[in-house]
Amino acid sequence: MPARPAVPSASSRTPVIPGGNGSPPASPPVPSLVVIGAGPRGTGIVGRLAANAPELLAGRRLDLHLVDPYPPGGGRIWRDRQSPLLWMNSTAEDVTMYDDASVVHEGPRRPGPSLAEWAAQIRDGTRPADGLDDATAREARALTGRSFAGRRLQSAYLRSVYEEAVAALPPGITVHEHRRRALGVTAAPDGRRHVRLAGRSAPLAADVVVLALGHLPSRPDAEQRALTAFAARHGLTYLPPDFTADSDLSALRPGAPVLVRGFGLAFVDLMVLLTEGRGGRWGEDRAGDPVYHPSGREPVLHVGSRRGVPYRSKIGYSWRGERPPLPRFLGPAEIARLRRRPGPLDFDRDLWPLIEKELGFAHYHRLFTAHPERTRLGWPAFEARYAACAPGGAGLLALVASAVPDPADRLDLAALDHPLAGRRFPDQESLQDGLRAHIEADLARRHDRRHSPDLAVFLGLLSVYGQLAQLGDVGPWWHGFFSYLASGPPGPRLRQLLALSRAGVVRFAGAGLTVTADHERGLFRAHSTAVPGRYTEATALVEARLPAPTVDRSADPLLRALRAEAAVTPAGLLAVDPDDGRVLDPAGRSHARLFALGPHTDARATGAFARPGTNAPAFRQNDATARAALRTLRALSDRTAAPGT
Repeated sequence: MPARPAVPSASSRTPVIPGGNGSPPASPPVPSLVVIGAGPRGTGIVGRLAANAPELLAGRRLDLHLVDPYPPGGGRIWRDRQSPLLWMNSTAEDVTMYDDASVVHEGPRRPGPSLAEWAAQIRDGTRPADGLDDATAREARALTGRSFAGRRLQSAYLRSVYEEAVAALPPGITVHEHRRRALGVTAAPDGRRHVRLAGRSAPLAADVVVLALGHLPSRPDAEQRALTAFAARHGLTYLPPDFTADSDLSALRPGAPVLVRGFGLAFVDLMVLLTEGRGGRWGEDRAGDPVYHPSGREPVLHVGSRRGVPYRSKIGYSWRGERPPLPRFLGPAEIARLRRRPGPLDFDRDLWPLIEKELGFAHYHRLFTAHPERTRLGWPAFEARYAACAPGGAGLLALVASAVPDPADRLDLAALDHPLAGRRFPDQESLQDGLRAHIEADLARRHDRRHSPDLAVFLGLLSVYGQLAQLGDVGPWWHGFFSYLASGPPGPRLRQLLALSRAGVVRFAGAGLTVTADHERGLFRAHSTAVPGRYTEATALVEARLPAPTVDRSADPLLRALRAEAAVTPAGLLAVDPDDGRVLDPAGRSHARLFALGPHTDARATGAFARPGTNAPAFRQNDATARAALRTLRALSDRTAAPGT
């Protein structure tokens, strides 16, 4: 793809006005749109406003207010001011903020570079490196499509996307940036919304509000409150769920055992900050494998979880050949049928059989078309018989057993989800050996093209996630399963984990981890089903996971205040219209002027940025919400301009 010339800065195209303490001008009346959250999701909304405003506003004026205490583009999670040691968990070629030809939405497309293409433009000089510090500019020039970029480089990419989105807004739209926290959104007598900001006396008067809040801090649940109180009584350290880069890790003492509950991406960040972040160094052995040289300032991390293993490694190769034609068994027709069903959906009964069959179709399509020597049947014949089988039925299992001779080539989702199920180890050292063998096998498989059906299943997971986003709240299990298989760490991080295990800095605690408070001894105690009768004691416990994005437990006062006028799902999420993101009231009716997108809603998608070529649900949601908001604003503008109104 040829490099796209750099666009002018936002200030040369669209006025950008920092928010102040005064009120917006009252005359002449100009409709106002307030987007709360200027991170990747809010930036995506601005991009879709820029794409759709020429058609839907047709020259009408608009005040666009962006509210976020963190810099626009990256927001809190992707801000520039975090450790340079932290990486993304996707390769640069798999990260884009722009809709491409695969994205099916109503508005016009606004193409742009992926992270890898953006960095290549800096490298070849077609995009200036203005605003990048020397280290970030060097990283950009060295980045390849298969690199895992640092989060500070991703922050620079997101800032660039934001500036280009603002620059693309048509004349008549004035952007006001408010580097403040939104404290509340209340209904005004005239039908507008008042948005209260920290440190500002007068609220913003909004005709339309879009919540794009992203991941938020959370108040502790009952167990976390009890553990916090226990730690305070006994002088222990307890760190509840949080974004790891924001956690105060200073209380975790060198050489001391630390229990870590959670083995996903938050743990990987913790591992990095407490090892290399404390002065440890990396070297290589004769085979080229990483070797860790401790600084002496590291604690000893005893990590476990429900599964007892880290998330599956990112796949280390790109796709080649024919893609599976997805969706096949869980597509728009099936989603429409499920949405028409009366009453709540049952995940196990209504959704899982379709998910399992869809993922199986992706897996076997790749196996039969790319590795036919490992099958006993041609793909057309297998596909026809597979389609005729009931999901999860005995007939499907018999078909697979007869057509795929090696059990290792058959898709077993239960075994993938629980790799240590039923396994017991005689002692802790056997557990360490067993876990290292599991990680080594996972790394080998995920970097071997002979197992390319794994990449097809990954594509199937993306397709399924995009379809399920239209059904609202499907429960937390699916999101955990998806993250475990599709959102794991880069392979190099797992190789570092192996080295840290060999160095004794990380100890594996096993599956089925439970943590209790020993009130007599004043310690935390962890038990695992992997080594019956054994336990680990420590004076520190870290919950290595993001807090659940529920309304009631959110530490954000704005989100909690919406509880009175918004419907909340059984999982504690804001209920929104899956078609355009309008917040639903307790009676199930759409709020005309209030929208919400992101992890705190039941229409949450896989993320605010996505893999190119995947018809990403977040991009579809952004477009639908932007168009609905612009239509509302156009109607309000016309009503205000009409004589006698």
